[in-house]
Amino acid sequence: MVRNDSLEQSKAIHRRTGKTFYYATRLLPERVRHKTYVLYAFFRIADEVVDDEDNDYTPAEQAAELRRIREAALGRRETDDPVLKAFDEVRRETDITEEDVELFVDAMVTDIDKDRYETYDELEAYMRGSASAVGYMMTAIMDTDESEVARPHAGALGEAFQLTNFLRDVREDAVELGRIYLPAETYEQYGVTESQILNLELSDGFRSAMRHELHRAEGLYREGVAGIKYLPEDCQFAVLLAAVLYADHHRLIRERDFDVLSATPQLSTARKAWLVAKTRWHWIWNKDPEAVFERVSTIGERPAHSPGFEPPESVPTQ
Repeated sequence: MVRNDSLEQSKAIHRRTGKTFYYATRLLPERVRHKTYVLYAFFRIADEVVDDEDNDYTPAEQAAELRRIREAALGRRETDDPVLKAFDEVRRETDITEEDVELFVDAMVTDIDKDRYETYDELEAYMRGSASAVGYMMTAIMDTDESEVARPHAGALGEAFQLTNFLRDVREDAVELGRIYLPAETYEQYGVTESQILNLELSDGFRSAMRHELHRAEGLYREGVAGIKYLPEDCQFAVLLAAVLYADHHRLIRERDFDVLSATPQLSTARKAWLVAKTRWHWIWNKDPEAVFERVSTIGERPAHSPGFEPPESVPTQ
């Protein structure tokens, strides 16, 4: 069992840094909820080694710190960090694999010196560690009887969440970290340059690039949600709600005419509460995650190749 001090610290990190996911996590059964707080806190500790503007690590020191975190999380070295101790306990109690932990930490190491992605294949390779591995670990702590079937869907849903974050946070990533997670092959296809993104210059081409990647993310949501039915029944609603909440950022982005450069779109507390109520209402009458997601989520209104989506060859470049 995770000690109370470790749990409280993990929960505080989750509540402070992962507000959308925290909203859904509270609806998980206690046996999974407490472990989720620990997992998320571990993810944030590793992530902040490379993303926290307040630390003054050199790249070599960042890599060394991530190795230290990995070894502590895997129980290979002593640590005084209550979160890392708790993560090691959770890992030993569940089916979380060492390979998935190492895959995640390796992705954080990538962030030390890589801030551009030429192709979506490159970005997807990064997300396999930073997002799919998170989905795999979440599936492990839920203790599903059909883990091998659920696992690829969980990976897709993790990638969907992260791609949504990348699209929502273009401004923050560019201004605060000097990073661009949009694949260059996408924005160049629409006549957008790297300097335009770094200078936060909104254009029709940038809007088309955002539309392109939103559709890609929405395909991942559908693939991910299709696997929720393989999870334990007491976990399904919380995971479905997380998908609904994350995907609702797409509505915000579209309502802003794809402008994520002047400000970062954020869901209000009232909007989250309304989505919880709406999703719960439909879930009462229909326990099919895919059907509820399509009815509640705004992405259900815009399937791939729908009117309003301009294929690459038809979009004028600038």
